[in-house]
Amino acid sequence: WWNSATSDKTHSTDFPGNYAGYDDTWSLAKFEEKFRVNIVSLEGSELEFDMVGVDAAIANAFRRILLAEVPTMAIEKVYVHNNTSIIQDEVLAHRLGLIPIHADPRLFEYRQEGDEEGTAEDTIEFQLKVKCTRNPQAPKDSTDPDEIYKDHKVYTKHLKWIPLGNQAELYSEGDIKPVHEDILIAKLRPGQEIDVRLHCVKGIGRDHAKFSPVATASYRLLPEIVLTEPVEGERADRLVRCFTAGVMEVTEENGVKRARVVNSRLDTCSREVFRHPDLKDCVRLNRIRDHFIFSVESTGALAPDVLVCEATKVLMGKCRKFLAELDAVADTEPQNLR
Repeated sequence: WWNSATSDKTHSTDFPGNYAGYDDTWSLAKFEEKFRVNIVSLEGSELEFDMVGVDAAIANAFRRILLAEVPTMAIEKVYVHNNTSIIQDEVLAHRLGLIPIHADPRLFEYRQEGDEEGTAEDTIEFQLKVKCTRNPQAPKDSTDPDEIYKDHKVYTKHLKWIPLGNQAELYSEGDIKPVHEDILIAKLRPGQEIDVRLHCVKGIGRDHAKFSPVATASYRLLPEIVLTEPVEGERADRLVRCFTAGVMEVTEENGVKRARVVNSRLDTCSREVFRHPDLKDCVRLNRIRDHFIFSVESTGALAPDVLVCEATKVLMGKCRKFLAELDAVADTEPQNLR
């Protein structure tokens, strides 16, 4: 176990024996026995799961891969035919690039470097063509832009998918679209127009944040709260108030109020208890070193559980590449010794 208040013990278990009373030697049998993944909740674009029995380096590898190495489709090229809005072409292109696109990147290839046009295998094309006009049916005394103008707000719902090659046969209209239809892109006034053609390509967040498939991907260690002595009466009420709701509760046994831990998972690392001299020694706040609580929120291109599976594949690919390089080095060393 690891006391989270001790900030100098943050490294991984590459060198076993650093922690008294904690066996952190690694073996395949121990790993197979302890390792598990528990899905806590999966609702829409949000996933929470527990990864137990791994080192912090492995947990952090999953987090970094989710952020930067799982590919998605995003707008890369913006061909401006006409833009008379007050938004400059460069700013408009940047805003368009950050729109999350609902398209399965596993069905597309990476575009070849230097290829400006793209093909049906590596490119998705959208058209955005909106012109603002006055509404002749609007009340004369109205000052509401929604009443006196037509198409004065440009939303992602105005993006029209233009199938390339045989894409119309492979995908339906709902397969390729912006994740959200109500993202505001620009505001227009009568006579102003936006007419652009957009190319989406496959990429990873390491190259640009717009390709990152997650809004957030984070983890924390599972809290452990241990009462070192019984806390009763008025002290029990004060102790419960020191923690997030649901972490502790007061029970009554034989007419005596007593505090007990209900769900330490809900603890938010508050140190409020240390402000009370008569309570600070009654509680020991720990973190379980090999129990990681992951929170993943997808931008919508892929479901969060799919993203975790894809991150696992990326990590496996890295391991295979590293093993292949080790084998290559091992094969060349005997020759160098001759």
